[in-house]
Amino acid sequence: MTERDKLALLEEMLELDEGDLTAETLLDDVDEYDSMAKLSLIVLMEDEFDVKLTGEIIKGFETVGDILALMNKD
Repeated sequence: MTERDKLALLEEMLELDEGDLTAETLLDDVDEYDSMAKLSLIVLMEDEFDVKLTGEIIKGFETVGDILALMNKD
């Protein structure tokens, strides 16, 4: 899966238009990144990438790239 594919998954989850997110996008600048989005992210990461997120991990996310980095872990 390419980085663009992963960004598309995040954009779909957040109900954003294609191309709205980049790895450098600050999560604080994304109005749609709220508590419900964080719950959806937990499900997405487990279902698609077999990654279990905790509250502490999510609190550490500052950019979309931080999320992409976990998607890329083997």
